[in-house]
Amino acid sequence: MTPELPFALTLGATTFLLTAIWGSPFVEILRRLRVGKQIRESGPQSHLVKMGTPTMGGILILVPVILITLGLNLARLVQEELTGFSILLPLFVLVSFGLLGAVDDIEGIRGLRERGEGLRARTKFAGQVVLAGIVAGAMSFADVQNANGVYIPLFEDFLDFPALLWIPVAMFIIVGTSNAVNFTDGLDGLAGLITASSFAAYGAIADLQGQAFLVQFGFIVVGACFGFLWYNAHPAQMFMGDVGSLALGAALGTLALMTGQWLLLPIVAIIPVANMLSVILQVSYFKLTGGRRLFRMAPIHHHFELGGWSETQVVQRFWLVSILAAMLGVALALLR
Repeated sequence: MTPELPFALTLGATTFLLTAIWGSPFVEILRRLRVGKQIRESGPQSHLVKMGTPTMGGILILVPVILITLGLNLARLVQEELTGFSILLPLFVLVSFGLLGAVDDIEGIRGLRERGEGLRARTKFAGQVVLAGIVAGAMSFADVQNANGVYIPLFEDFLDFPALLWIPVAMFIIVGTSNAVNFTDGLDGLAGLITASSFAAYGAIADLQGQAFLVQFGFIVVGACFGFLWYNAHPAQMFMGDVGSLALGAALGTLALMTGQWLLLPIVAIIPVANMLSVILQVSYFKLTGGRRLFRMAPIHHHFELGGWSETQVVQRFWLVSILAAMLGVALALLR
């Protein structure tokens, strides 16, 4: 354990309190602005009662994380100890992907597309790829710690990649994780709980590797997610929206890359990965079989919901799996 871990945990607790305190007036602001969620007709019919619940609640997470992270960096700048890329790069990811998600949410709220959908999938994906390319290139050419390589469980050495190979891999991880968390944001409390568990795991991994600033960032996000969950627990007073899910997913992928432990990401983020794979399999199977379905509905949390599990049962059971997977991921990071 590094000396920074107690400080990072304190930052997480502080962030939770700040997020929870300003959450109530923020919910009221969203209601007055009529930032209501449009429920897709293709989703579970039981979710239609959620129509109009304020969305874009991810702002509640992003604002405290940005302010506290920047405050720490400014404090170190005054002390002539600039934090640098260790915390500013994932912060850039949060802001940039959050803005992309905000545009998507606003498009959906304004009803510019049919059935309450936001940006076209191709447009959103193109934006994610461009942003991921900027981040991956910055990590690679700025020689950020653990860029251009990976740690492999059970092996001591760090495996180096050539930049031309590592950059596409990093882009795939950032975009993939961003979309995976976005698919997970479909039930009250699910995305927040799963994301918090994953960030806590990578915060612990960063601590094991002595990456103090990543430890702080990870637990700041955990605290903000818990603060958001105060208002997102069933029945939700607000939804995360793409402004939160795209940003948190991309930041999680970036954190995995900066620790060099991105091979563990499918384990640590097993629920988002399973959700994304279920969508890919459902669409592929539907096209190959001429209209047959592999699951009752995708993402897979809706499959279990339509199978008789209540919304809270799905969330709680998925969270239990996520916690165990996060523990396994940290354990594998220790095996060298």
